[in-house]
Amino acid sequence: MCIAIPLEIVEVRGNIALARYGNSTRQVHLDLLEGVGAGDYVLVHAGFAIEKLNKDEAEKTLTLFKEIGDEIP
Repeated sequence: MCIAIPLEIVEVRGNIALARYGNSTRQVHLDLLEGVGAGDYVLVHAGFAIEKLNKDEAEKTLTLFKEIGDEIP
């Protein structure tokens, strides 16, 4: 099973972004999406942003992850 995690984009540098989940940040490749900027939420799988999300949808998903106790490894 594959899972994509919603992350908030903090900073964009070309096709690489710094993205946040809680107190953690990680680099995300933006090669598959256009028009992503700071403050946007994206679904991330295997280090690549694969879909842009609206804030409400992203926050609902993040709340569900917190409720079941999952954390990003």
